[in-house]
Amino acid sequence: MARAIVVMGVTGCGKSTLGEALAQALRWRFLEGDTLHPASNIAKMAAGIALNDEDRVPFLHNIGHALSESRPRGIVVSCSALKRSYRDQLRMSEAELIFVLPILSREHLLARLNRRSGHFMPASLLDSQLAILEPPQEDELSIQIDGEGSPQEQVQQTLLKLQASKLVTI
Repeated sequence: MARAIVVMGVTGCGKSTLGEALAQALRWRFLEGDTLHPASNIAKMAAGIALNDEDRVPFLHNIGHALSESRPRGIVVSCSALKRSYRDQLRMSEAELIFVLPILSREHLLARLNRRSGHFMPASLLDSQLAILEPPQEDELSIQIDGEGSPQEQVQQTLLKLQASKLVTI
């Protein structure tokens, strides 16, 4: 059974909110992936500049390290993991890693981002993230949920899908 989950997706999809609530429900540790970005990445994003693959290498390394250190306790991490290659890198640290992708419309994402304050990631970077998003494929351990419901509804959806797929013991 898997003991690591990454709540993934573009900015504003609710990775942190869902991740924290899911970790509570599973009684696992939650790690806010944004805290593992190098300062240079945060400065770049805050300036409205999208990260490139090279910028993401140290961030993904830090996430992977946290995943490997979490065994066997269980951990939920928020991390965009937008591309298959990023998820492949994370899987090198934790083979039975499950990805959870909340699905929202661009309009819903923009509305959320425009209400959010105090975050380094501006709404102007949403389209660059949507452009590179590669949803998980059938051969990846993953589930997709409706991200437009309340956090409680999203946790329930996630737990039901995890239980039905027998990916996590609940």
